[in-house]
Amino acid sequence: MATAAAVTGCAHTDPPGAGPSTRSAAAPPDRVEPLSPAPVPALPVTVPSADGSPVTVASADRVVPLTGSLNEIVHTLGLGPRVVARDITATFEQAAQLPVVTRGHEVSAESVLSLRPTLVLAETTAGPAEAVRQIREAGIPLLVVAPAKSLEDVPRRIDAVAAALGVEDAGTRLNQRTAERIAAARAGVPAQAAAPGKRPRVAFLYLRGSASVYLMGGSDSGASSLLEAAGAVDTGKESGLGKDFTPITSEALAAAAPDALLVMSKGLASVGGPDGLVKIPGVAQTPAGMDRRVISIDDGVLLNYGPRTDQVLASLVTQLYGGA
Repeated sequence: MATAAAVTGCAHTDPPGAGPSTRSAAAPPDRVEPLSPAPVPALPVTVPSADGSPVTVASADRVVPLTGSLNEIVHTLGLGPRVVARDITATFEQAAQLPVVTRGHEVSAESVLSLRPTLVLAETTAGPAEAVRQIREAGIPLLVVAPAKSLEDVPRRIDAVAAALGVEDAGTRLNQRTAERIAAARAGVPAQAAAPGKRPRVAFLYLRGSASVYLMGGSDSGASSLLEAAGAVDTGKESGLGKDFTPITSEALAAAAPDALLVMSKGLASVGGPDGLVKIPGVAQTPAGMDRRVISIDDGVLLNYGPRTDQVLASLVTQLYGGA
């Protein structure tokens, strides 16, 4: 981890358009926008799975996505009525009443199988391995999709889910719509943000106050692509933090010297809001802490890299530059 001398009270450069305050932006409704008209699956299909095993799907009548981001894609493709369960990270309105098939972040094979699914969608991070194996041994088609880490992963994931559901044309339509909206969000970045020395510096923090978990994102956190698309510098990546997350230290924050802090909304609430955030060692001494410049985005969508990523990027740009 990079270290630096103790922070002093010297002057710092503000991000373009940002004044001393906690940034806030009205969050869009927690809903997905399904394609219309809804596509009709053309099945059976055989598709490659990220774990190396081909999967044959004969029916998309009862779909169980095991992550919130995969659930979001299925619903946005227009096949939400076919989804029969969710995990705890699927927080959007259309999925809110579905039964939960995870305990914490672990899959309950018994809960999944009790719903008689015809297709289960998972990521390589899904576990425990025993639960995944139990679902497969029951004869249920289970497609594994590689997790998302950047904007470049958005079309790949949409294509993978659409292919498994037998709605490839809908996947193409959704990818086109999503790409256009992401491009529009990127167009909102002020031109001066690209000037040498003017790019705002942002640290991504993962906070869970109830468990005393305070982490700073590195190059593999998943936030770098969003920050860079918003014209910002990911200070964790720049500082050489190669892992996904590293425990916050005063030395690491001093080295990062962020102008703003990016956090998940529930994480921010868990530490008592901005007032509690600056009590974490080292935060108050950063330029971001001095000015209470905090960017908060909903947990359920920030790192999804899916059909609502344009909303995430637009919110990030608005909060970072204050509408400049």
